[in-house]
Amino acid sequence: MYQVDAVAALRQTVRTLRGRRFWPHVSRNVVALGFTSLLTDVSSEMVATVLPIYLVLYLGLTPLQFGLVDGLYHGMTALLRLAGGFASDRTRRDKEVAAVGYGTSALCRIGLLGAGGAWPIIAAIVAVDRAAKGLRAAPRDALISLSSGRAGLATSFGVHRALDSAGAMLGPLVALAILSAAPDAYDLVFVASFAVAVVGFGVLWLFVRSARGLALDRGATLRPGRAIRSLLGTRGFGGLACAGTLLGLATVSDGFLYLVLQQRTGLNPGLFPLLYVGTAGSFLLLALPAGILADRFGRRTTFIAGHGVLVLAYLVALPEEVSVGNLAVCVLLLGGYYALTEGVLMALASAMLSADVRGTGLALLTTMTSLGRLAASIAFGAVWAGYGSTAALTGFVVALVAATGLAAVTLAGSRSDVQFRP
Repeated sequence: MYQVDAVAALRQTVRTLRGRRFWPHVSRNVVALGFTSLLTDVSSEMVATVLPIYLVLYLGLTPLQFGLVDGLYHGMTALLRLAGGFASDRTRRDKEVAAVGYGTSALCRIGLLGAGGAWPIIAAIVAVDRAAKGLRAAPRDALISLSSGRAGLATSFGVHRALDSAGAMLGPLVALAILSAAPDAYDLVFVASFAVAVVGFGVLWLFVRSARGLALDRGATLRPGRAIRSLLGTRGFGGLACAGTLLGLATVSDGFLYLVLQQRTGLNPGLFPLLYVGTAGSFLLLALPAGILADRFGRRTTFIAGHGVLVLAYLVALPEEVSVGNLAVCVLLLGGYYALTEGVLMALASAMLSADVRGTGLALLTTMTSLGRLAASIAFGAVWAGYGSTAALTGFVVALVAATGLAAVTLAGSRSDVQFRP
């Protein structure tokens, strides 16, 4: 009898393994949004990767001035995130709201052509571009979550982030190729960036299905103030938002970290965009495995582990002299951090939020984390200007270790850590 039971159990196991899908399945909408982000990131990273070296070495900005511009780059996304999330929930037109953001960002590439070397004008254009990114982010993420099953949320976000990071890897290479062929031809970079952004907008408009067809049950939403209070009172979500903000306050922006690495290695400024390529390449390779890992074994644990990887990256960059090998290790660790946290954070939040407030909830979360990063960039630039880059990076290592510990405690009781069950 025991043998019969064992054979029956074995047959059941074989049937389960045959029926299980080992390669992740995501909807066409997620793939189309991924290619929209790929093209948009090619466009935006063509500009973003040359700005730090252009502003600091070419225009001669101080670390504090660059910190203000960099803070705008990260913080201005917060300006319209809530508006984009609330508009998508209220109108159920996620695609159209996102399209406004994508279109505005494309137009900003043309605006850079007329800025010349006036860094305040460049800063203003960057602010508008980032505000447009904020407008589109929540509707896009809402579309991804509404196009995915609950058990595969992190996987879907991982696929999207992988395509997004492919664009982030290609953008610097295109910029590097243009500047290698025509040194200091920044206007040519801006024109090419605009052309790619227009193609990305076309993919969104032609191939992405509207959220109205995906979630007909999304009903009337609360007023913004009441919606925010309700969201922060949602079990687990308030703690997740606070943890994300705390971690954002202790995070050094990529631009600043790359400037520190360039200073410590003596890297040729012409090769500066390759640092972005390395991070994006690492992100590309790890985003999908990280999403699958999070869905199967725990999103909360994956998210916290990602910040542990970021601490390691900062420690590698901390010595006064950094070898080329350690520079490569730091860049790869940074990509691993993004893979383990960026899409996973959205999956954590999506599992807590009902469809009718998902856009607003994701917008609120990313707004709070963006404001944290805005403050972090200004603080890092101020400490660097006053005490040097080593003191600034040391302070942020200590702050990130403390923030990661507090975030782990805050998220310990979260009900969002939904694990994959076959």
